[in-house]
Amino acid sequence: MPALVLLGAQWGDEGKGKATDLLGGSVDYVVRYQGGNNAGHTVVVGDQKYALHLLPSGILSPGCTPVIGNGVVVDPSVLLSELSGLNERGVDTSKLLISGNAHIITPYNVTVDKVTERFLGKRKIGTTGRGIGPTYADKINRVGIRVQDLYDESILTQKVEAALDGKNQLLTKLYNRRAIAVDQVVEELLGYAEKLAPYVTDTVLVLNQALDDDKVVLFEGGQGTLLDIDHGTYPFVTSSNPTAGGACTGAGVGPTKISRVIGILKAYTTRVGSGPFPTELFDEDGEALRRIGGERGVTTGRDRRCGWFDAVIARYATRVNGLTDFFLTKLDVLTGWERIPVCVAYEIDGRRVEELPYSQSDFHHAKPVYETLPGWSEDITKAKSFSDLPKNAQNYVKALEEMSGAPISAIGVGPGRDETIEINSFL
Repeated sequence: MPALVLLGAQWGDEGKGKATDLLGGSVDYVVRYQGGNNAGHTVVVGDQKYALHLLPSGILSPGCTPVIGNGVVVDPSVLLSELSGLNERGVDTSKLLISGNAHIITPYNVTVDKVTERFLGKRKIGTTGRGIGPTYADKINRVGIRVQDLYDESILTQKVEAALDGKNQLLTKLYNRRAIAVDQVVEELLGYAEKLAPYVTDTVLVLNQALDDDKVVLFEGGQGTLLDIDHGTYPFVTSSNPTAGGACTGAGVGPTKISRVIGILKAYTTRVGSGPFPTELFDEDGEALRRIGGERGVTTGRDRRCGWFDAVIARYATRVNGLTDFFLTKLDVLTGWERIPVCVAYEIDGRRVEELPYSQSDFHHAKPVYETLPGWSEDITKAKSFSDLPKNAQNYVKALEEMSGAPISAIGVGPGRDETIEINSFL
């Protein structure tokens, strides 16, 4: 019954796609359990680069069944476009499974997302404008549209009418926008039904039966721990639970079935969108990290904010997720720095704080306390074992491991599928 959760241990964009793809050849199912097409994974296979948004990274691994769980919000047009693009490149997508309980991102969800964010002005959250938040809000307000609703026109029409009763009032009277026609939305959504039908099933039943049959199931989170709606830097967060507990609710699998929780850590820190970021750099080091690391959002195309490694955040991720392992990515990006600062604590109002403050106000005022470690200049992209790394690179990894509270079991030394050092097997 080997069930593994793989998630981001920072603000997302840590390289989860590479880690999932590395394991994809050894697992039977890869499951997205939350988020939507506001998350992006880049996977490099040989000389081919794949940008995935809704689809689990395991779709690139032959023999692996990719699953979109009930906790995901699905934009049908984006999903079908992504499937079409992979099919054109020779990738077999026929094994994909989609939960009938997953919620649909409707056209009006996207509209509400964009106008609301624009209306907030300087107080904007920095959403992707793809309708994710409004769709989760509809889910909680019990006016959401689920995938299974596409197959009952009467129910679908009733639900769209109920959702638009309030939203059209909001759009016309507050935002001075046109009302959205129920019939138009229903017609568009029904147009996806036949194309999605071969993939839709009871994924909760499928996954639990797979685990009972000793299949290996990998649960893949989108975004990262610090973007969790409950445990992240609220309100600058996503609208779901990327943390390990979200795998249980977002896939319908009990916590007793999860055997390992793997956190993905970048060797430095990045985030996209607004919100506090204690180690953010505004100098030439920050620009160098952005340039060398190719730090541009897969989904948004926005430049990522860059900063040094934050051990306080890593310890927090270990705690709230119950992490058993770390996968450290992009170590190669740090090659060339003579000295590398690492944030080991914060200073808040003259106090040294070594754990993430629960107060939003305190976190906004946190200043990093750095320790500086020796860097290295040798190319590490060809390293196949930990001993192949320069001594200072080894010491950097060991220091991060000690500060973060869980063993670093794999290290990414380049973007390619084979540019990974495996220290301890995840399976």
